[in-house]
Amino acid sequence: MHWQTVVSEPSILGESPFWSQDEQTLYWVDIAGFAIKRANVFMGTVESWVMPSEPGCIAPAKSGGYVIALRDSMVRARSWGGPLERLATFTHDPKTTRFNDGKCDPLGRFWAGTMFEPRTARLANLHCLDARAGGTPKVQHMASDAIIANALCWSPDAKTVYWADTPNHVMYAWDYDLQSNQMANKRVFKQFDAKPEGWAFGLEDNGGYLGRPDGASVDVQGNLWVAMFEGQRVLQIAPSGEILQSIPTPTLCNTMPSFGGDDLQTLYLTTARHNRSEAELAAQPLLGCVLSMRVGVTGLPVHYFEDTGVAL
Repeated sequence: MHWQTVVSEPSILGESPFWSQDEQTLYWVDIAGFAIKRANVFMGTVESWVMPSEPGCIAPAKSGGYVIALRDSMVRARSWGGPLERLATFTHDPKTTRFNDGKCDPLGRFWAGTMFEPRTARLANLHCLDARAGGTPKVQHMASDAIIANALCWSPDAKTVYWADTPNHVMYAWDYDLQSNQMANKRVFKQFDAKPEGWAFGLEDNGGYLGRPDGASVDVQGNLWVAMFEGQRVLQIAPSGEILQSIPTPTLCNTMPSFGGDDLQTLYLTTARHNRSEAELAAQPLLGCVLSMRVGVTGLPVHYFEDTGVAL
């Protein structure tokens, strides 16, 4: 297996990739670049759509267009580059907190977690927006007690939901009831070792440091594929928590994998160059680029936002 460069023009902080099977197009966000991007990976064309604030995550909508979590709100666009209609505003302080990782559940509710940018307290939350019934979308608080929300994903049967707190190197799991939207029995799914004291870029084999869990996706067998930030790898982790594969990457800072292609056996990977040193950027010119690899395992398709009852 070998990584290919899908998009050589780097994002500052690439995140939230998804593959549109209808369009045969890859979407992702550049959070620090205030932009949403999409690429026809066959033609090599890339388009960019500027946002009014940082887009933490994006998901496609069943009736067309997209749902997007910006710094302090969730918005809806009916088409690429179209006007943004506000669905919900949140009470967190946008000076210190913004939306980060998120995606839709199998019933089309849009989930997004926040991050507390000072990183000094567990003030991040996980929210769910349900717009299926029409009228004012319903917002539900799902989880808290984190610094940076990441790695949101569901098992293939939707009976388990996963969520990570990146700075604390931990991934959690809950039992989940899809119909009632209830999470229970929170537990540590995987606790990774903290960054070793004195760790620095350039150590052989990364000094044994696996990195910290960022974005994640799930394959049809229920295994999690986790981008390890500063770990220079993607991990395939079984539902038991066993690491099945540690796949090296040419990029230190990996942010989120997503399955795509006709057979959903291509793993796309967003990366980041945000706040990296000149030495790191010089040594790793692919930081911020989108990579891909054929993995021989089928991933789950993206879930679409369901809001056919909402009149905008």
